[in-house]
Parts: sequence; structure tokens; C-alpha cells
Amino acid sequence: MSAPGIDPLVRAPVAAADMLIRDARVLDPRAGHDARHDVLVRGGEIAQIGEAGGIEAPAGAEIVEARGRNLFPAFVDPHVHLRTPGQEYKEDLETGTRAAAAGGFCCVVAMPNTDPVVDSASVLRSLRDAAARDARVPVGFMPAITKGLGGLELTEMAELRAGGALGFTDDGRPVVSAGMLRRALQYQRLCGGVLALHEEDPALSAGGAMHEGRVSALLGVAGIPSISESSMVARDAEIAGYEDGRVHMQHLSCVASVDAVAAAKAAGWKVTAEASPHHLCLTEEAVRGLDTRMKMNPPLRTETDRQALIDGLRSGIIDCVATDHAPHARDEKEVPFEQAPMGTTGLETSFAVLHTELVLPGVLDLATLVERMTSGAALLDLPTPRILPGEPANLCLVDPAAEWVVGEDGYESRSENCSFAGRTLRGRVLLTIAAGAVAYRERGFAVSAAPEPEGAGA
Repeated sequence: MSAPGIDPLVRAPVAAADMLIRDARVLDPRAGHDARHDVLVRGGEIAQIGEAGGIEAPAGAEIVEARGRNLFPAFVDPHVHLRTPGQEYKEDLETGTRAAAAGGFCCVVAMPNTDPVVDSASVLRSLRDAAARDARVPVGFMPAITKGLGGLELTEMAELRAGGALGFTDDGRPVVSAGMLRRALQYQRLCGGVLALHEEDPALSAGGAMHEGRVSALLGVAGIPSISESSMVARDAEIAGYEDGRVHMQHLSCVASVDAVAAAKAAGWKVTAEASPHHLCLTEEAVRGLDTRMKMNPPLRTETDRQALIDGLRSGIIDCVATDHAPHARDEKEVPFEQAPMGTTGLETSFAVLHTELVLPGVLDLATLVERMTSGAALLDLPTPRILPGEPANLCLVDPAAEWVVGEDGYESRSENCSFAGRTLRGRVLLTIAAGAVAYRERGFAVSAAPEPEGAGA
């Protein structure tokens, strides 16, 4: 457990919200809501949920006329790259959390593959101090499993947990040594948290730039076989089962990985998994034009793999959606495909992409999507956002009919390497309240204020 008094989530100070959201379609599958309601927020807390038009706004409270728009519990992303420290030219705590708020997220968890690597209590402490100055939404941190992400020596996991670490990951690199992973799991049992694993066998993937298959052969680009991921998922799930440890499989991309997670869960092992919007909505066909925004790790795979990911998300074998938001500078991506870095941004587009590509065609139920976009919290032992009286206000107001073109008006993120750039999407976040404070308002979305009683302020 974290040390007493250490909150693993950090955010800059901000005023608590007093707001009446009037006549919204409140959809929260955990709380059992799917109907039109008024929702009153007082002092950053959900104070009342009532019939649409039935709650009177307190004096001075902001009034949001939702008019049937959707109000969800705000989303949680357990896997983002905020590039701080050392790579702030790509992203930083302020721009990354601003992008998160614009996407409807009330909480994000940052990965440690920075410069320097987040592998010591001192670096973690400095990051938390920076987030307390700059973060628009609460941020948690996952330090590295091994020092320098080198795979050779464990970090001081107990000290890092005492300093607020949510868990540990060498994300961006796999823990290649089975023995090293076993020792990490033994320490994890003692200090708590979860090990989040980037699953890849470098002996199989080295030199590859896209999925190994028909399209890579056609383009003459070296491929990354799906077995480089799935073999490690199966191995690490079995080690976790043997050690009775907790592992979370990051950004699954193929059928065999989903099958391995399903088998692990059937065996009763403590294994969870995530999928990213780009793997749920795109395939290797998107790489035909060698657009470097389509280059990520793991790579976009086949339609069969995509369908397996969707089925896994629907059934719960895949527990949550995670963006793997990976910003890069423009000049880094404007190079030949093989030379470009891996990664795509995703915080601002995650909900809209999945709503457009999966919910509107009837492939996935909206309530299921909302549940999967918030369930990353529980995997990290964080409170799951819920729309209930007495809960902190973590809310996301969405216009499901609003159409917008990705990137047309720029991005809140510092980087533009979005794999969905130029696409027309349906579903726009209008307002995000994170941990009781307004974190984002869509430009032009109007609010009003309830009048003060006569004589007030005289």
C-alpha cells in the first residue's frame, strides 16, 4: 500500500464546481442510471440527482442546459505518455492533461519511459510536485519495474509505493527475463500495486515496423509477427499465476493474446488486460499509404485480430480501454516509415472514435463502452467514477450527434500524430468535471448562472 497520507493522484489546485446540469441523459451502468435527469454539483460533490427540470439551481451556481445530451461518469485512462521529464517538446503535464480533459477523462496514469526514467523515489517525487503545479486532471504515476528500463535490476519497489506509485511497468520495453519478472512479482506481492506489462519478444520483433503479413509483404516493410506478443502474454500470465501476483497486459493487438488472457482468467489467475482505440478500429490496411501516424507498437494487425479485440472488450475478457497516448514531434514523424518512432496520440479522440466506429453501427452497446472506459480505475485500486449523491463529481457531458473533423481546429495536445486525423467523428465532449472541478469546456458551449438573491453582495 502507499504510505499513509499519500494520495497517488495529483492535480494543480482549482476551485470546486457549483453547477446544475439540467435535463441530461444520465448513463452510468454501475449506478443503474439510463434516463433523463438533473444533476446538481455542490462544492465539487454530486449533491442531488432528480427528475429532468425538477431541481432548482442554488444562487450563484452555473447552469448547464444539457437538453438530452449524454452525461457519463468521466473516463479513466491507465496508460498514457506525458513525456515529462525530459521530452517536453512532445508533451508535458499541462498539455497532456488538457488533452485528457478535452477527451472526457478525469484521471490518467503516466508511463515511466521518460528522460530520466522514472525509476527512483526522487524522480517520482519531482514529477508529483510538477503535477501539483500543472496538471489539469488528477495524474497517477507508474514507475519502472527495472532500473533504466534495462531489465537487469529491480527498482526499489517498496520505496516507490510508499512515495505514491500506483504500480510498476517497463512500458515501451518488455521484461524479457522470466526470472526477473518472477522476482518483480514476488516484491509486488509484498508492496502491492500491479505490474503492467508491454508484451513483446524482441528476438521475434526486432527490426519490424508493422504487422508481419500480407500488407507488409506487399510494401516490402519488415514485419512484427503477432506471436512476438502472444507468446509473452501466455508466459507472463503463467508466471503471475504461479506466483499469485497481479499483472495487467497492455494494449493487446491479436487473437492469440485475447485467447491467452481468457485462459488465464479461466484458471483464476490475477490477470487483466486493455485494448486501445486504434487497435479496435484500424487494421494493417491503414498502413498501405505508409503514413507514419499509423506506426505504433504493437502494430495494427488483421481484421480477424480486430474482431477478436472487439469480442474481448464486449465480453469482459479485455477489462478496459486505454489510449496509449504517445505524442511525438512533427519532425520525428515526417521521415520514412521505417525510421519514424512508434506511437499515436489518442486522448482527445478515444470516445468519439469508438462511439462512431463501434457504437453507432451497433457493434458495441453504449453502456458497455462507458463501463470499459471507466474500469481502468479499479484495476489500479482507484475509486471508479460513479454518478451518485455523495460521490466526487467526475462527469463528462457529451453531444452524441455532434460531428467534427479530427485535427480541423487543432489539438489540445502539443503533438499532432493522431492516427484518426482528418476523420469525421460523431460524439463530442462538451464539458469535463474531474475530481470536483471543471477541467474542460468545449469552445462555444455556453453556461449561465443562477441569479443571486436580491440584496446579495450589498
